[in-house]
Amino acid sequence: MNWGAMDRYAKSLIKEAGHHIKRSFFTEIEISSKSSANDLVTNIDREIEQFFITRIRRDFPDHRIMGEEGFGDDIQSLDGVIWFLDPIDGTMNFVHQKRNFAISLGIYIDGIGMLGYVYDVTADDLYSAMKDEGAFLNDIRLPQLTDTTIEEAIIGVNASWIAPNRYVDNEPMIELVKTCRGTRSYGSAALELTHVATGRVDVYMSMRLSPWDVAGGMIIAREVGAISSTLQGEQSGLLQQETFIVSNASIHSQLLKDFIILKK
Repeated sequence: MNWGAMDRYAKSLIKEAGHHIKRSFFTEIEISSKSSANDLVTNIDREIEQFFITRIRRDFPDHRIMGEEGFGDDIQSLDGVIWFLDPIDGTMNFVHQKRNFAISLGIYIDGIGMLGYVYDVTADDLYSAMKDEGAFLNDIRLPQLTDTTIEEAIIGVNASWIAPNRYVDNEPMIELVKTCRGTRSYGSAALELTHVATGRVDVYMSMRLSPWDVAGGMIIAREVGAISSTLQGEQSGLLQQETFIVSNASIHSQLLKDFIILKK
């Protein structure tokens, strides 16, 4: 596999898709719900996914695609080359704000992340990474992360996990919020991963994320020294929805040990 050529191909697709999304700002968007009233999908999500799939199947017929909107393949194993695609990560932000959303793409072979991309469409910022070749923002190399402490860290966490919930003990989470320097929540997992990769925040965690949410951003974050795992400390399986955390390596184990207590 010529990964350099694949990198150029993927970037061209992403930029073309981003242009289509920007043009949609001036059209009427069709909005509907999926699993809940707050789980939104638009005609643009579907059109962008179909655009990627049409091109990938034409040019790489032996590759498989896992896409959020269900137009890809039924992925039951990580064998071969798989494209993990979220055409618009942060659809609620796309609908309400026209910003703080991204195209997320990760290309894996036999379960190993080779190429990762997160494209902040409105800002025209393309985060990218190739395995063992570093991570980049608009082709400018990102530096390796420096060590931090919980007291100095900014934590990316949804406020709902601080309130009583059925996934995690909220009392240690409250203590984490009191101990850290501050918290942020942006509504796009893909962008949250780029914030960790650039050091804008030091941790991002979620109780429920799908493979297409994190597959691209994980590759970017790992190339600058961040650690990602499930909240049990295990490697993400990329075949189903899982808990997820990505953080500065210097505080990853402490977070899992002292602050994140999952309910059985």
